[in-house]
Amino acid sequence: MTLLDGITSRLIDTDRLTVNILERAGDDPATAPEQTVVLVHGNVSSSLFWQELMQDLPSDLRVIAIDLRGFGETESMPVDATRGVRDFSDDVRSALVALGIETAHLVGWSMGGGVVMQYALDHPALSLTLQAPVSPYGFGGTRRDGSRLTDDDAGTGAGGANADFVQRLTDRDTTDDAPTSPRNVFRSGYVAPGYTSEHEDLWVESMNTTSTAAGNYPGDGVESPNWPGFAAGKIGVLNTMAPGYFNTSGIVDLAVKPPVLWVHGTVDAIVSDASFFDLNHLGAIGVIPGWPGEEIAPAQPMVSQTRDVLDAYRAAGGTVTEVVLEGVGHSPHLERPALFRRALLEVIGYIGRPADPAPPTETIILSSSD
Repeated sequence: MTLLDGITSRLIDTDRLTVNILERAGDDPATAPEQTVVLVHGNVSSSLFWQELMQDLPSDLRVIAIDLRGFGETESMPVDATRGVRDFSDDVRSALVALGIETAHLVGWSMGGGVVMQYALDHPALSLTLQAPVSPYGFGGTRRDGSRLTDDDAGTGAGGANADFVQRLTDRDTTDDAPTSPRNVFRSGYVAPGYTSEHEDLWVESMNTTSTAAGNYPGDGVESPNWPGFAAGKIGVLNTMAPGYFNTSGIVDLAVKPPVLWVHGTVDAIVSDASFFDLNHLGAIGVIPGWPGEEIAPAQPMVSQTRDVLDAYRAAGGTVTEVVLEGVGHSPHLERPALFRRALLEVIGYIGRPADPAPPTETIILSSSD
């Protein structure tokens, strides 16, 4: 595992599984929860993706990045998809308990955004930062109001995974010789066109830590009488976000509502109202044949769903800050690190927000003797 300067790794035993975490050398384990930040990665990635951000955050914070089960160096155990992402969020909880951390500021990216929302439904959190998060209604197969298109969630879950991509993850492929190589999936899906990084090999290494063992990525699929002919199974990573299993819109009803920061880019290819990973959208644009039409299989309006739920959260008394980054893809913390860092520091209360509206100004004239 490639670690950047100042980043350390260790395994911790919890009551559920052995979890790998990244920390910063010199961070104080006695740091108060109010100054503790926990980073949760997304699908087909690991804690390695957070290292630049960890380096850049102030030294008096305690920053921890957790590998979810089946990713990074954390133990690979089957994922019960019928629990939604609760296997992941319960694992995060067990890791924090083992570390003696009762609560913290949580940052979740993509699927990790769903994990931290689920965490907040079950456990106290000081704030939630949602970076390009999965919709509160899961991934695929829903109308804007979150209602399911079919009873079996046709077109969602593990059946939509590209077999060659899965094999290349298994083989730890680092080439760019096919569109399905992890490197090219990173370039085309994780970031906006034109993004370059001296650490691209590290991001590919992180993707290649994904376990493709039974019960991990992608999971099982089942046949469906509905287009496109398959539906979500019951085990594995991709099935956790099928709408029959996953719904975090209940955050609106939390009695204690942590402040929420929502950061997303305008050219995100994965989480979008026109996602290139949503089979209904691909059918609508002719990539997948036989699409039955808008009435039966509309694309999922993922961003609009998130906005609707967070608007309701705000109306119910919560605080929500939305940061939209023009020309940014699925990874704002890589593509616009300074803007992401500042927004995060504001939501955790480390730095103040500019007053809005600005206070009235006045002019004070002092004599030269003053």
